[in-house]
Amino acid sequence: MANPVIIVTGASRGLGLAAARSAASLGARVILAARTADALDRAARKIEAQGGEARAVPADVTSLDDCRRIIDTALSQYGQIDALIHNSGMIQPIAPLASADPLAWQENWRVNLLAPVLLPRLALRHLRMTRGRVISVSSGASINVVRGWGGYSTAKAALNHFTAILAAEEPEITALAFRPGLVDTQMQAEIRTEGREGMGAEEYQRLSSAHDQGRLLPPEVPGEALACLALYASPEWSGEFVQWDDPRVQALVEKRGRAL
Repeated sequence: MANPVIIVTGASRGLGLAAARSAASLGARVILAARTADALDRAARKIEAQGGEARAVPADVTSLDDCRRIIDTALSQYGQIDALIHNSGMIQPIAPLASADPLAWQENWRVNLLAPVLLPRLALRHLRMTRGRVISVSSGASINVVRGWGGYSTAKAALNHFTAILAAEEPEITALAFRPGLVDTQMQAEIRTEGREGMGAEEYQRLSSAHDQGRLLPPEVPGEALACLALYASPEWSGEFVQWDDPRVQALVEKRGRAL
């Protein structure tokens, strides 16, 4: 793809911003979407200061109207959509089912599952034209049990299956669910501050220790893998749940990537 157009949600910070910066450094034109306008504008300016091209679209990706506005911005600015990186997500509520607010589960599912359905649905026709890619950020919690993460884990498990369905229904599109590993992001900070009571002691200690011992990945590491998948992932992988350090992914990063 020559100067492809990539939409990145949750792009104002963390993994989303890292993926957007990496994609821009590889020649992509990026549409940045997130709820916080000021942070999003700073992210766009940072990318442009490094020679990239970015457009900021403050948006709530659980809103159908806002999702339409993201798609319309990409098309009005650039006339095409080549890839979609869906990174927006939330961890709350961190609590066992017996004490969690059911409405908090509902909100979690709106962000972690409904939103990754809305944007691809609106972009389908354009993604077919470019034989584009949809990369949805999932989690190891989608296949491993973490006590207190019921809403998040079930939403991410459903996201993996939705990815497989999208791949089966849309053979002209490459759809992947992405496992980023343990990344030093705001979500990890929220787990450390809010998770002690709602999680099992063993899981809480494991994640807290990963931070204390410096074992969390900087966002730029999986972010580069995420950008390379959005740009270059093989159609043969469509429908898979792939980890950031999968040898195939790292071979792609080695061949195509350019670390910031």
